[in-house]
Amino acid sequence: MAERIAASLLPAASPSPASPSPRPRISAAAASFPCCSTSAGGLRLRSRPSRFPQKAAARSGAVARARAVVRCMAASDAAQLKSAREDIREILKTTYCHPIMVRLGWHDSGTYDKNIEEWPQRGGADGSLRFDAELSHGANAGLINALKLIQPIKDKYPGITYADLFQLASATAIEEAGGPKIPMKYGRVDVTAAEQCPPEGRLPDAGPRVPADHLREVFYRMGLDDKEIVALSGAHTLGRSRPDRSGWGKPETKYTKDGPGEPGGQSWTVEWLKFDNSYFKDIKEQRDQDLLVLPTDAALFEDPSFKVYAEKYAEDQEAFFKDYAEAHAKLSNLGAKFDPPEGFSLDDEPAIEEKDPEPAPAPAAAAAPPPVEEKKEAEPTPVPVTVGAAVASPADDNNGAAPQPEPFVAAKYSYGKKELSDTMKQKIRAEYEGFGGSPDKPLQSNYFLNIMLLIGGLAFLTSLLGS
Repeated sequence: MAERIAASLLPAASPSPASPSPRPRISAAAASFPCCSTSAGGLRLRSRPSRFPQKAAARSGAVARARAVVRCMAASDAAQLKSAREDIREILKTTYCHPIMVRLGWHDSGTYDKNIEEWPQRGGADGSLRFDAELSHGANAGLINALKLIQPIKDKYPGITYADLFQLASATAIEEAGGPKIPMKYGRVDVTAAEQCPPEGRLPDAGPRVPADHLREVFYRMGLDDKEIVALSGAHTLGRSRPDRSGWGKPETKYTKDGPGEPGGQSWTVEWLKFDNSYFKDIKEQRDQDLLVLPTDAALFEDPSFKVYAEKYAEDQEAFFKDYAEAHAKLSNLGAKFDPPEGFSLDDEPAIEEKDPEPAPAPAAAAAPPPVEEKKEAEPTPVPVTVGAAVASPADDNNGAAPQPEPFVAAKYSYGKKELSDTMKQKIRAEYEGFGGSPDKPLQSNYFLNIMLLIGGLAFLTSLLGS
């Protein structure tokens, strides 16, 4: 059975049809980044010695390869994703790669076709951009640099998928540049072979013959609408266009000649590493020749439907941030296959942990009274003032005050009520019955003892009077 499972999965484990070796090695300058590895650091299987070592070895190898593929297809580990996010933040601080990280996530998910139901033929956020077959598409020129930056993080955290890592990097770059918090979810499954990459031509072109129609053709195919098209276009507030990669823009401008990062290119905005709504303001005014305006940018203020949203975002940054965050999250999920199917958020666990400690004091205040044996030494006659003090004690507990020793137990038994608790009643009854009494009849008197005590008392008084 293991051999049959492994045989059905082995073709998908190959990173490229041209790779003759079942153990692909990753080099620093490689254009493809295979997701599966069967190196010495991979899975290890333990089994009992077999009487047929050759068959056992073959079966073990088949199962190991099958498990390696399943491991590649498993959901990402939330803890590793959080750690990877911190590493991405450090890379952003030192390399200023915010724009290319956004582009990496977008170009992996932007190949989605809503008219195709099958995965991964429908394209989308599935990690296929790591393969050279897709990386070599004209629209992806220069993204090899993003992969070189992100690959060490993938090597460090093997429990996350490329699909999740690409989208995590994209959302983190937006947030670290001052943009809105993106409501992301994770658990995307990776494709496993270059044959599963989408065909070229699904990404938007910067200079089509009819820009507005082209934008709708591309983004409508993904299931996005006019508002989302305009909101997502606002991400051009980050980054530069380089003529050696896209064929658009100037080699350098007064805003890009000194970096930060690698100098050169033409930006859409003056502060091209800051995420805000200046893109819409600059496109609307078009006063600075050093700022880039592509035909698809100008269409946002020329097309009547697009213009409604572009004007709004130029005036209201808060509205832009809100719509952008929703559109970015939607784009990042396009075509993705999630495991678990509903995905998971990295913000779920902290929210739960913050709420858990709050209700904890309530059960403590309403806990059952302590055993009677622990309080035998402190049991004086109840005093009304003490009962009132006991009623206020739960409030002190809720305020975090250190517990104070209580002078007596009756108030604890009664919980501030005038009627004694059942526990206290049982204690009194036990002591009453210890002297021979019961609830049904009064305690019998010893008349002889009473007479002797009376005579003794009278004799004592007489002696006092006589003296």
